[in-house]
Amino acid sequence: VQLVESGGGLVQAGGSLRLSCAASGSIFSINAMRWYRQAPEKQRDLVATITSDGSANYADSVKGRFTISRDNAKNTVYLQMNSLKPEDTAVYYCYCNARPTYYSGSRDYWGQGTQVTVSS
Repeated sequence: VQLVESGGGLVQAGGSLRLSCAASGSIFSINAMRWYRQAPEKQRDLVATITSDGSANYADSVKGRFTISRDNAKNTVYLQMNSLKPEDTAVYYCYCNARPTYYSGSRDYWGQGTQVTVSS
């Protein structure tokens, strides 16, 4: 399973960005999909989670501003980010827990990351 993120970039404070992450390769099923972020010299933090049935959870720091969604037919997860703040600046990573084949167990997969920079 390969994850490829897109949609990062530079935006002014108060602006919006939409991140996408498409899973490809051998995929039997995908369980949870998540977005994490890592600012320079800081640990990687969980931003948002969405289950296979569409239930979503968010970090307190992004509640009311970010929305996670997924398109199961396209094996894609999105992160709509509104009212962006300079403290949202980080590399954003996509994660999923998936079964590559019917016979395999679930495994964790990560994307390569996409930079989001919010200027003040």
